[in-house]
Amino acid sequence: MNNVEPTHHAKSEKSKAPVSAAEDEWKIPIAIPNGAGEFYKAAGWLSETEIVYITNLEQTSRVFQYNLFTGKSSLIYESKNPIVTVQISPSKKYLLVHSSPSSYEGHVTIIDLKGTEQMEKSFPSYELVFEWNPYNESEILVSKFAEDWSFQLFLLDMNKATNTEVFLRQPFVKWMNGEEEVFLDWDQENPSLSAPLIMKGSKNGNEKTVIQSAIHFSTYRDLLMAVSVNEHDQTMADYSFFDKELKKLFTFSIPQLTKYSDWLVPYFDFNEKKGQFITFRPLKSGEMDTYSDGFQLESYDLKGKSSNLIMEGLDNEPIHFSPSGGALLYGYQFEKIIDLQAKKIYELIQK
Repeated sequence: MNNVEPTHHAKSEKSKAPVSAAEDEWKIPIAIPNGAGEFYKAAGWLSETEIVYITNLEQTSRVFQYNLFTGKSSLIYESKNPIVTVQISPSKKYLLVHSSPSSYEGHVTIIDLKGTEQMEKSFPSYELVFEWNPYNESEILVSKFAEDWSFQLFLLDMNKATNTEVFLRQPFVKWMNGEEEVFLDWDQENPSLSAPLIMKGSKNGNEKTVIQSAIHFSTYRDLLMAVSVNEHDQTMADYSFFDKELKKLFTFSIPQLTKYSDWLVPYFDFNEKKGQFITFRPLKSGEMDTYSDGFQLESYDLKGKSSNLIMEGLDNEPIHFSPSGGALLYGYQFEKIIDLQAKKIYELIQK
């Protein structure tokens, strides 16, 4: 196991960090177009210079493309119902718009960047979760939940314009290498804090156990990341990375925080271009309810197997890498941007 210690310290780097181009060139905060209502949240990056954001006005929502360098907002789509979320496809050519006509109905509309509809489908549901197939983006896995958290899974296929029920025993499933799915196999009859991480063949149904006991996982193109409790020290969490053949590439450990009924997994993201994983790291182990020491933002180079402390004293909130890995959207509404070179945080919206 490689327990990597940070090789740089943010304080010593601040004085010699080069001035970032973004500081001079980003046109922020965003000036919301007249009549568009209020900023709701950003959805993600379309390119290094463009993001997608959502506004709400009464019961309607709008989706805009925003150029950080020109300061221009372009309307992509208007919804007569409140938008819950927008997901950007892996190629960034399509948007999945999840709107909610009522508390028990989810409406899914897939559009291109000109707002042209590719497919739409309504689901009687309390909540919907989506997984876009990075190997074939005409496919989206939809997990549909009822109010009692019973679930069904469906496969939306844009090319075929079909919606097919699929039968998997867990609702939170991710794609792996185009031919297999990965999920944590929780035992509903005997709740526990961890579960086996299972990989299942889409066509042949064959299953293999990747890790016997994991608490969280994520997949990226030809990469699997699993979080587990360190078997020798329960106050530490192990982050393990595997290639598509399930060969372990890298492992590091961070202090573990406990919640009432499970473990806290701090927010993280991965940048494929740089092979860089980024996460918040608590300073020490303990209980989340009483923890008040803030979080460090650390990046891990999976190729060089090294780590770098970027910033300190931050809140644990969602983060999302820009395509080149130079910046992060940050916050529960992605209402901030972190310039990773300058190590500065900027507000997207005027407070």
